[in-house]
Amino acid sequence: SRVHEVWTRLFASTLKDDLNYSASDCFATFPFPPDFGTNSALEATGQAYHDHRAKLMIGRNEGLTKTSNRFHDPNEKSSDIVHLRELHDAMDRAVLTAYGWADLAERIASDPEAMPRHLNEDTEDDHKYQGRYFWPAQIRDEVLARLLALNAERAEAERLAGLTPLASED
Repeated sequence: SRVHEVWTRLFASTLKDDLNYSASDCFATFPFPPDFGTNSALEATGQAYHDHRAKLMIGRNEGLTKTSNRFHDPNEKSSDIVHLRELHDAMDRAVLTAYGWADLAERIASDPEAMPRHLNEDTEDDHKYQGRYFWPAQIRDEVLARLLALNAERAEAERLAGLTPLASED
């Protein structure tokens, strides 16, 4: 989901402009939705996305990179890629809802200023997001702020429960 990608783009190291995804930096620290392992809406939307992408890749004899490049290409209007974008948008809304952020999911679905779009130099200051079909900066910032707050809240709960060592004081 874009929710995890926003987190990853903050915490991953880079090599040139490429992300270097580290499980310890990006996955282990990520505050997943509370019921992500049992949430049927997440399962259904994720499976629909996965199945369509797999069918598309097999049907076109393309790998993941080529499919992803087509997904992010603003000139790509084929119905299978348009549908893949729609499924990705639905998956993101399901993830936001799983966090209890239905307000944000609804805003992304209904407010043209909040919807995912093809970002370029004219619409996006951050070069990491230029050339991508993604949320505009104000939505990314809101998602990241909520994730950081949730992560801090969970870390404090773990500390209070004695599950993490106290940081040494200098």
